[in-house]
Amino acid sequence: MWINNIKIKNFRNYEKEEINLSKNINIFYGENAQGKTNIIEAIFLGSIGKSFRAKKDLELIKFGEDIAEIELNYKKIDRDGKIKIELSDKKNIYANGVKLKKLSELLGKINIVIFTPDDINIMKGSPQNRRRFLDIMISQLKPNYMHNLSLYTKTLEQRNNYLRQIKKENKDKQLLDIWDEELATYAQKIYDYRNEFINKIKNKINKIHKEITSNKENLEIEYLTECKNKENYLNLLKQRRELDIIKGFTTKGVHRDDFVIYINEKNVSVFGSQGQNRTAVLSLKLSELQIIYDEINDFPILLLDDFMSELDEKRRESLLTRIQDTQVIITCTEKFKLENIESKVYNVIQGKINY
Repeated sequence: MWINNIKIKNFRNYEKEEINLSKNINIFYGENAQGKTNIIEAIFLGSIGKSFRAKKDLELIKFGEDIAEIELNYKKIDRDGKIKIELSDKKNIYANGVKLKKLSELLGKINIVIFTPDDINIMKGSPQNRRRFLDIMISQLKPNYMHNLSLYTKTLEQRNNYLRQIKKENKDKQLLDIWDEELATYAQKIYDYRNEFINKIKNKINKIHKEITSNKENLEIEYLTECKNKENYLNLLKQRRELDIIKGFTTKGVHRDDFVIYINEKNVSVFGSQGQNRTAVLSLKLSELQIIYDEINDFPILLLDDFMSELDEKRRESLLTRIQDTQVIITCTEKFKLENIESKVYNVIQGKINY
């Protein structure tokens, strides 16, 4: 799988740009705040339908303009395709000229793995970061997962609103049974998806990590959840009902799920060095890349935003030797040339691409 052409109009600091990409490695270099990451963001948007750094789509539109557009032309083993996204007061998404009715219809058309400087500290960050990693990976391969996650989130918001109404307006507590049943139904489905993919990561990550660390470190991953079983989760919701009413929100559920990585039986987020945290994330991302390949029989596109500054030479080599058959988009501040690997280099200056 690879993107051969990107068209951008009024997106971030770009007025109008068309970029022809190599199917191998593409290096965008330039000083900070010139627009390098905006290229990564445009590809991510075309794959996932959302930005990985902006909370609102309006933030993506060039200042002073009303409409932004991105268009990605891509090739897969068995077909070609085109994704177009229009951003204004609402978002319109088109696949091969046909307007999509819901976001889940976009997922899986262009598969990506993204690596940003923030991901380096994914182990030390909040559980939300680790859930987001799972959500992005699973939704690309199982679009129905995102549908269930959206339904769970909507039901969670409704339950939380009703919890506050009980506290403030003395509403009937028994009506919570309705929200509890729905929440537990969606929670079970989400758990099943996440557990399946955590197990797939387990089957990949330790071997990859041992290769990176020359067999010096053993890595294990553990999924933390209280929603393995629908009936047990329903009972938990009932047990915590009074506490949830006092707090005004649902204190247990898959929205609290997490996973922990252990290196040599020690929690890397607590006891690991900065280098071990970086290597653990690198192993995680390489596992994700391999899992996607196993699922679709094609390598996803690898997006590496300023990753060179976060990895030492040994870790860079470990990554680059494992992505020979993958299209890679790299952003960095310094121009560099890769030996024995075909690459295309672009200089980014104030929202302009120079070949």
